[in-house]
Amino acid sequence: MQTTHFLLDVFICSLGAYGGPEAHFGIFYSQLVHKKNYLSEEELVELNALCSILPGPTSTQTITAIGYKVGGKLLAFLTLLVWALPVLILMTVLALIFPYLESNNLSIDFLRYLAPMAIAFVLFAGLNISKKVLINKSTVILAITSALLTYFIQATWLYPVLLLCGGVLMIYLEKPDLNLSDFHIKPSWKFLIFFFVFAIGSYFLMILTGSLLATLFYEFYRFGYLVFGGGQVVVPLMISEFVDHYHFLSQQEFLIGYGLIQGLPGPMFGFSSFVGGLAARDTNLTLQIISGLLSGVSIFLPGVLLIYFIYPMWDKLRQVKAIKVALKGISAVACGLLLKTAFTLLFTPLLPLVQYLFILFFFILLYTKKIPAPALVVLAILLGFIN
Repeated sequence: MQTTHFLLDVFICSLGAYGGPEAHFGIFYSQLVHKKNYLSEEELVELNALCSILPGPTSTQTITAIGYKVGGKLLAFLTLLVWALPVLILMTVLALIFPYLESNNLSIDFLRYLAPMAIAFVLFAGLNISKKVLINKSTVILAITSALLTYFIQATWLYPVLLLCGGVLMIYLEKPDLNLSDFHIKPSWKFLIFFFVFAIGSYFLMILTGSLLATLFYEFYRFGYLVFGGGQVVVPLMISEFVDHYHFLSQQEFLIGYGLIQGLPGPMFGFSSFVGGLAARDTNLTLQIISGLLSGVSIFLPGVLLIYFIYPMWDKLRQVKAIKVALKGISAVACGLLLKTAFTLLFTPLLPLVQYLFILFFFILLYTKKIPAPALVVLAILLGFIN
């Protein structure tokens, strides 16, 4: 019964997941921590920090790890399906009917209030997490420094570097016992082996066959282990490869599809199914569906394999004194990144006054617990139709 309830909560998170991993973190906090207590605030921050260091889609890795914590490997896999499969199917379908949507100049203006709702989730999570994480002068300085650096330096590589530096600096400041002589773990090496087998094998399969499916799998799998953060990070790579190099779709088609994913719930990496589906539009319907779904699976696969490799060791690792101290620094940096994201969403660029009013409106509803997260999504869409 707990499995069913948990997967329903994951589905609710998927329905409310608009924007990047920071916004997703907000819905995770609201539904899985604040409302249902599947894990503590500290555990969520630590898991999110861990996944931010790893390559791959951060929010997908985080919720998969939560599933692993709650019910083991099988529930982690089911969590991934419930979280990602709806948007992958939807984006594949959109790729199939895209010519019709394009010819009729589809408007998604009724989804305009989902953005302020997502920002409210980020603010709510940032406020609550900062109370738990920023516990002394060192953690406050780390949070402010990471927020400022990432605000002025727009580089994706900076995020994992800052998280690691936060952990190392906290160890230097608190000087915990570094003795690991009694510490023993048994890594699940098979998942790390699978990670490299898919990476190397897909490359040679593409070279040997030159098939569309092999090319899509290789390229999207490569994107899955080369990027850190959310789907926005992989967009320049997709444009370079699929628009400029392979010419699978035009830049205008790419931007229209990217606009559509902004208004849909679920992980941003689901955009890969739209690109994969359009790449096969000159083939038959079956191959187009396979291409769309395969592209989505490929981009999620490396990050999930890394979670299956690391998470079984995580509970033991986080109990080591030195690592617990490092996690305080990593969590402080992660909190700073979250607060920076909230500030950026609020003020860069400057939003219309009505947007700020709706952000405040949704934030108050979250803070006072007047309306649950799923109802907020419905409310935001209804407001788009009404006004």
